[in-house]
Amino acid sequence: MIVYDLHCDQGHRFECWFRSSSDFSDQAERGLVTCPNCASTEVGKAPMAPSVPVKGNQRDTSTRPSKPAQEGEGMMAGGSIPPEVQKAMRALAEAQAKALSKSRYVGESLADEARAMHYGDKDLEAIHGKATLEEAKELLEEGVPVAPLLAPFTPPDELN
Repeated sequence: MIVYDLHCDQGHRFECWFRSSSDFSDQAERGLVTCPNCASTEVGKAPMAPSVPVKGNQRDTSTRPSKPAQEGEGMMAGGSIPPEVQKAMRALAEAQAKALSKSRYVGESLADEARAMHYGDKDLEAIHGKATLEEAKELLEEGVPVAPLLAPFTPPDELN
C-alpha cells in the first residue's frame, strides 16, 4: 500500500491509499479519485516531504492501520464512497475550516498552551496545533478539553 498527498483543482488537500503508483494513475484516469471536500475528479499528486526516520527509528505507529485495507475497505475513491457520505465529509470539512479560521495555530506548543489556559495562566481562546497521542491523553486526564481534527489539515507554515 502507498499513501499519496493529493490536491484537487479547487485547492483542497487530502490523502488516499492505493495498492501501487499505477493503481493511482489508473483510477485517476478513469475519474474514480474524488476530492472529499468538493467531489472534484480533477485530482493530482501534491508535493510530499520526504520521510525522515526519527532518531533511533522510534516512530509512533499508533495512528497507522494495523493491517492493509482490503479491496473496497477504508479506501477513498469515487466509486466506493456513497454520495451521502461525500456530502457529510464535505460538511465536516467546511465546519472544521470555519472553526479553524476563528482559532490561533500554535504548532507544537498545543499541549503547553492548552494547559496554561486551563490552569488560568493565560486567557482562554480557541487554539489548534500538534500534539502527540501521549500529550493528548495527559491533557484529557487533567481535564483539559481537547479533540482531534477530523478532516485533513495543512498547518499554515507548510502551505505554499
